[in-house]
Amino acid sequence: MKAIVCEAWGLPDTLVVRELPDVVPDAGKVAIKVEAAGVNFPDVLIIQNKYQFKPELPFTPGGELAGTVTAVGEGVTQYKPGDRVIAFVGQGAFAQQIAVPEKSVMPMPPGMDFDTAAAITLTYGTSHHAVVDRAQLKAGETMLVLGAAGGVGLAAIEIGKALGARVIAAASSDEKLEICKQHGADATINYSTQDLREAIKATTDGKGPDVIYDPVGGIYAEPAFRSIGWRGRYLVVGFANGEIPKLPLNLTLLKGASLVGVFWGEYVRREPKANMAGMRELMGWLAEGKIRPHISGRYALADTPKALNDMAARKVTGKVVIQPQK
Repeated sequence: MKAIVCEAWGLPDTLVVRELPDVVPDAGKVAIKVEAAGVNFPDVLIIQNKYQFKPELPFTPGGELAGTVTAVGEGVTQYKPGDRVIAFVGQGAFAQQIAVPEKSVMPMPPGMDFDTAAAITLTYGTSHHAVVDRAQLKAGETMLVLGAAGGVGLAAIEIGKALGARVIAAASSDEKLEICKQHGADATINYSTQDLREAIKATTDGKGPDVIYDPVGGIYAEPAFRSIGWRGRYLVVGFANGEIPKLPLNLTLLKGASLVGVFWGEYVRREPKANMAGMRELMGWLAEGKIRPHISGRYALADTPKALNDMAARKVTGKVVIQPQK
């Protein structure tokens, strides 16, 4: 079987396609033919050794996938060959085959296609954990989403609307903001052409948002936090900008506000039952049409470096997927 391999830390163009042995599942594991694998910004950082998760070289990147079970190891009881499944893994998804622990697998809902299934776990899982669990966003509250046209940003918009909140989307272009509106954003801010603080003030009647969802970091963090409402919750989701901001902590005092960390991967490890409950709620919302992953690109396995370069260059809206069998 073919797989993408990271043999040395570096940019996406250093990745190579290798022929590897077909997988055989050990006890407690499920072998899957990978039909689609989701691409996420952490993948860009992991191959450069710039992420909190640091695998040993060589390794195959890719953290989420959908496919068909081909074999099961001893002791596996929930799945059988032919089952269509979704899996969240630390690494290994950018390959034609993978073996994963049974606890990391969940059945695909009837009628769902592989691309959509591969695009839902990390982005929607992260945003559900952030918005529902960590921020405890309520109906009638207002949430500002930075980097709103990205995968986690669009997921946050849809989850906010499913909860009955008012959602303000902030992004770097009018084209990206149009996509945000298509996914339910009530108001938009172009922070390339507008003063972020003034725009937040105008769109919240001076009250500021109750929740700020920030997967970007960098220069937008401080003006956004200065604009947060009383008892606001600022979700620290990631640093796609590449710069970890340094916020004056007196702002938390003045605003009676909270800085709330969001690390979905660790949440999955420490609180698997709570995570699965969240995923079941997401699947219900998907069936009801309340959420709908936006897939803006599909790439063959050999084009994985291009997919990661497009992600790094902020050319991606929503999600892109790798189709390893092509």
